[in-house]
Amino acid sequence: MIFDQIIDEIRRDGPIGFDRFMEIALYAPDGGYFTTGSLRSDRGGDFLTSPEVSPLFGDTIARFVAAEQGRIGEPFSVIEVGGGSGSLLRPLLDGLDPAPPALVIERSAAARASLGSTVPEAEVIAELSRMRGVIVANELLDNMPAVLVVKRSDQWMERHVSVADSGLELVDAEPRTEVVEWADRYAGPVPEGGQVEVQLQATDWIRGALAQLDAGALLLFDYGDLAENLVSRRAEGTVRTYRSHHLGPDPLAEPGATDITMDVNFSAAVAEAENSGAKVEFMRQVDFLEQWGLQDHVGALRHEELAAARDGRTMERLMLRSRITDAETLMHPRGLGDFRVLVCRR
Repeated sequence: MIFDQIIDEIRRDGPIGFDRFMEIALYAPDGGYFTTGSLRSDRGGDFLTSPEVSPLFGDTIARFVAAEQGRIGEPFSVIEVGGGSGSLLRPLLDGLDPAPPALVIERSAAARASLGSTVPEAEVIAELSRMRGVIVANELLDNMPAVLVVKRSDQWMERHVSVADSGLELVDAEPRTEVVEWADRYAGPVPEGGQVEVQLQATDWIRGALAQLDAGALLLFDYGDLAENLVSRRAEGTVRTYRSHHLGPDPLAEPGATDITMDVNFSAAVAEAENSGAKVEFMRQVDFLEQWGLQDHVGALRHEELAAARDGRTMERLMLRSRITDAETLMHPRGLGDFRVLVCRR
């Protein structure tokens, strides 16, 4: 049981950093939220991401991938990190002719099983290696273990997880040097008592991914914003949990049983990508999808829907209406369309 594993480690070694707590709760081989149990990102799970909402998400990304293939030539491959059920990669590959070699990195056993049936041609790999092509990651960074810090009299203090009478609690601890440096560089304005997620693992991952990319693009989708636009969320921080498509309990309450997530600090992500020598574009998801033709595709579907209505093809009209509604959900400016997209080209 994950709760017992955390308690045992704290009693043996003392309070642990929140990043260590997240690593155990989400990714422990025996009982971690993502590594065991059922498929998390589907209608019967705890949350839906854009690929599960509509296959047109992956289909639209296929046009971006085709443009990158035309830009850099061969050899060329596509790697999805955190591939989930395959709901992004399947329409992406179907939208390319011929489809390039496809690889997937995925820690969830349930997701790997789904990938095996949905995208059987994709090779599952353990880690990135040198490549040319496109690396795609949808809602990956928000689940990477992060350090929590709090502002105390113009100084940073780490928040560690400790044992309390009723379970687990957060306590102050002296911060690590690299944590202070990251927070000073990327946190932005933070009020007294404000909390910041120091996303060292996420920025390290971006830097490492770009180091493996000889030519092509790293394409990231996630929720979050630039540091200056996260100021209003600093009083309480942005860490939260999800269960059954709703906000869940306190992150410390049921480790291993809930998704633990946070807003991505894209100021840090952009800076790390630029420092790695990448040419960076940063935009909203709605703007990316419109740029690569989804709005035009929706317009064509509307014409098909009208034709089906005129001809009395009721079932076809209803199917087209459903596809249109799902595509519009991807672009809704107060929903998925307000997610952020980071394009890093080399």
